[in-house]
Amino acid sequence: MGEREIARGSFARNIPRPDVANDPVSKDSHRDGWVLREAGPADAEHTVLLLPGALCTAEFFEELMAEPSLRVESIRLVAATVQGFGGTSPPDDLSMENYTRLAGRLATDLDCDLVVGHSVGANIAIEMAASGEFSGPLLLLSPTFSRKDESIFPRALDRLSSVFGHLPYAAMLKIIGPAMKNSLPPDRYEALVAELKKNDSRFVRRHTRHLLEYLDLHGSLVSRLCDAGVTACVVFGEHDDTGLTDEERRGLEECPLTTLITIPGAGHFTMNQEPGRVAELLLETASAAPAAGER
Repeated sequence: MGEREIARGSFARNIPRPDVANDPVSKDSHRDGWVLREAGPADAEHTVLLLPGALCTAEFFEELMAEPSLRVESIRLVAATVQGFGGTSPPDDLSMENYTRLAGRLATDLDCDLVVGHSVGANIAIEMAASGEFSGPLLLLSPTFSRKDESIFPRALDRLSSVFGHLPYAAMLKIIGPAMKNSLPPDRYEALVAELKKNDSRFVRRHTRHLLEYLDLHGSLVSRLCDAGVTACVVFGEHDDTGLTDEERRGLEECPLTTLITIPGAGHFTMNQEPGRVAELLLETASAAPAAGER
């Protein structure tokens, strides 16, 4: 369906940025090993599953969940910390296939008709569609389609870990605050970095190895997404450190059910840096999903 760039100010409401700290998003709850955070009515027409990226927790979706445009009776948002991230208990099987099964089961149990994934969460969403675990539309924020697209840091840490074990990851977690200084909103920087520091370096090492093996297994995930037959909106920040090869870009542009979006001025954390724009894309993507009474 081609690529389009979202111009600054193109979201017509121009609503002031919400006060996340005082916004009435529900407290965390637990379900089958998942830590959940919810907003919106339980009987909404659309339930949206939000899957954060590697090391991130549901906290990273607070800006998006607080967006006024999403505070409507027709939308229920459920952010689910991926098991093992943010110091939560990981599953025994860290393979992408197992994470896909777990997320697919959660989406079914919650009656979700749209999945929004960020980074690794977006890759889980792709696999949910490719494996038949989920058939609704996807909003994919900075997915990694191949090993060469992945940020250099996890690739380098994985190589170092072959010699030094989990120690490179432990060192990374100690300096992650300064490294994220320009990637997160200043007013949320401390809270979000605190979530990242909760991670266990041994788990992160094992998870990264499984992720890279999964990417190597498929080479590129573009055809895997396109062949899944679901509507997908693929979003990257202009300054994203997740890459996209020319061949992958052409493949996404030629895919009839996929739209490729670039958000100017944003980096990897578009849902934190530009929550209003991501909210608009969420609403557009949700329009492709049947309402609860129609499924």
